[in-house]
Amino acid sequence: MNQSQHKASGEKVIETMVELARCSKLHRIILSGSRGPHHIFELHRRGYNRIATTTTCGLPDGRFDVAFVDWQLQSIKALEATLDWLVHFLASTGVLVIWIDACERRDHRKLGSILERLGFRIEAGTRCEHSFAISARRQDASQHAIAA
Repeated sequence: MNQSQHKASGEKVIETMVELARCSKLHRIILSGSRGPHHIFELHRRGYNRIATTTTCGLPDGRFDVAFVDWQLQSIKALEATLDWLVHFLASTGVLVIWIDACERRDHRKLGSILERLGFRIEAGTRCEHSFAISARRQDASQHAIAA
């Protein structure tokens, strides 16, 4: 793959994730996945400056509004372990956006059950070439919004 194709692919990933998260430039974003550090540059170029990666974020304290997980070429089991840890960085009204390689149907169902176990419900999703992306919010997020 040449440099321009890789760049376009990275731009597409971030564009899709931002749209699914419906995030503003004021939201605090945490990035996870092997390409997380590369996505920082694309987000900065778009004006998003409140960004951390899982290697620079410190202890989980529920301060992030959005978590972007770019999960490629890794197992659903490894994704589950990452999500178990990552959700503690999200605020109670936070949104989780996952970009994952196209995988088998059973992995789709497994991801849905993982998110449900963690207290999230899938809000939206889209298929992109050989990948798909979903956004999920905590099931009790609507109750927090009503209370506010």
